Amino acid sequence: MKKQLISALIISSVTFSQASFAGQEEQDTTRTHNEELIGLSSGIVLGAVVAGPVGAIIGAFTGTMIGKSVGDESELKQNTAQLAMQQQEIDNLAAEKQLLATNQQQTKQQLLALQQAQSTRLAELTLGLNVQFKTGSSEIQPHFQAQLDEVAYLLNQSPALRLDLTGYADRRGDSTYNQALSEQRAAEVRSYLVDRGVEVSRLDTSAFGASSPLNQEQSFENDFFDRRVTLRLVTEETAVAATH
Repeated sequence: MKKQLISALIISSVTFSQASFAGQEEQDTTRTHNEELIGLSSGIVLGAVVAGPVGAIIGAFTGTMIGKSVGDESELKQNTAQLAMQQQEIDNLAAEKQLLATNQQQTKQQLLALQQAQSTRLAELTLGLNVQFKTGSSEIQPHFQAQLDEVAYLLNQSPALRLDLTGYADRRGDSTYNQALSEQRAAEVRSYLVDRGVEVSRLDTSAFGASSPLNQEQSFENDFFDRRVTLRLVTEETAVAATH
């Protein structure tokens, strides 16, 4: 029995010495060797007690395999946990990317709706937008002042828009007087808009006197509609294209 214990101690000492020497040469595998040594020493003692020197050798081999298996299982658990964390990060990034894409799409839709609403409003203002005047007068009446206030607001909110102002007169009076009156009416509308913050460089004026009546037949009612300044909203691109 003593011989068996002595043999176990000798084998254990030799094994530990070899393991220490190998640990110095290969520092990167320290954990793996330690785990194997734990299993090895445990197997030696167990084998020596049970079956003597031969049992110690067999136990040492078995213990080494057990220690390595325990170390591999621990490493596997760590790797599995790390992979799970990485997968969670990937899932979070994918969710953020999807949310960003959804927000971008919603922003595009909102911008498109705003542009469509602006185009609709622009068309409403452009269609039949005239400022009418009393006979021989260039004074803007309160009803038309309210309309011009809306036009000024639109222009101030939309820097890309310009405004064409065209003055007219009815067919009563001589052509020279009517021409001057139509020019004065266009100038009054331009001045009104400038007073409300519209840059004068964005307002183009012209006048045609009584040369462009709306109806061929002259009457009291037709003369009323001929005394006018028409307003036409255009974009910067349209204005540039019209000059070429």
